Amino acid sequence: MQINQITGIVIDSAMKVHSVLGPGLLESTYEACLLHEIHKQGLSASPQVCLPVIYDGVKIEVGYRVDMIVENKAQRRY
Repeated sequence: MQINQITGIVIDSAMKVHSVLGPGLLESTYEACLLHEIHKQGLSASPQVCLPVIYDGVKIEVGYRVDMIVENKAQRRY
């Protein structure tokens, strides 16, 4: 599946969650519902994935977390 197709599914799922739940809830609630919607669409997704920093060829765990990785697509830009 192309990245644009995945992105479209994620955006549609996020819009559905927000339109059903409305504003004002905890982020964790929206995250759990979005994860459910993404899985309903047949995509894999993992929430709160640790993201280390690679510095000088060494992986350093500094406590960064990615909100969600969908279809194992991650791109580093540093």
